[in-house]
Amino acid sequence: MEDEKKQQANQINIELKEDVAQGVYSNLAVITHSSSEFVVDFIRVMPGIPKADVKSRIILTPEHAKRLMLALQDNISKYESMHGPIKKVEGAGTPPIPMNFGGPTAQA
Repeated sequence: MEDEKKQQANQINIELKEDVAQGVYSNLAVITHSSSEFVVDFIRVMPGIPKADVKSRIILTPEHAKRLMLALQDNISKYESMHGPIKKVEGAGTPPIPMNFGGPTAQA
């Protein structure tokens, strides 16, 4: 009975509002950090448009950033065990994301 009360006291009621539940699409993330925080800017880059706006910014403590990294690693591992490996993403020494997305160039 005492354990059940402690467990209830540690629970957080999380509310997901409808406008937030719709989500924001992002195909680029830029991560910067200082000694006290990590800043993750989520950006949507559109083909043929040289300007891209930050759609959402998340600011995390270093501890929360590491928890997020571990949670992403765990979820990616689970995803790949069900759906197969995710194709290799670019890293240091590989070409940048093509801004034309591989499609035809728009002409007026």
